[in-house]
Amino acid sequence: MSRVRSRNNNAPVYVISIAADLLGLHPRTLRIYEEKGLVQPARRHQQRLYSDHDLERVRMIRHLTQEVGLNLAGVRLVLEMYERVEYQGSKDAVTWVFERTMRRRRAP
Repeated sequence: MSRVRSRNNNAPVYVISIAADLLGLHPRTLRIYEEKGLVQPARRHQQRLYSDHDLERVRMIRHLTQEVGLNLAGVRLVLEMYERVEYQGSKDAVTWVFERTMRRRRAP
């Protein structure tokens, strides 16, 4: 009996053209999101490879920009809050955002 291995959602499998097609975006949009630090696809020999997790993150970015009306700076903040709560277990994300914003305003 052969065993079928289930794919990890974080496994980088889609080249940028396929990822863009699956998302209904232009590949340049994905490059912009990467330049802004919103998504970080894996790289293999200078080729971007997107995982299912990356695709879900891009869907969240699109939702926040198109349906909620946030700009990319706002999206970055929301994603950082989400990661802080979801992955780092911090329950005090609002205080963290406030302190982070104040530090950035004081920076030259």
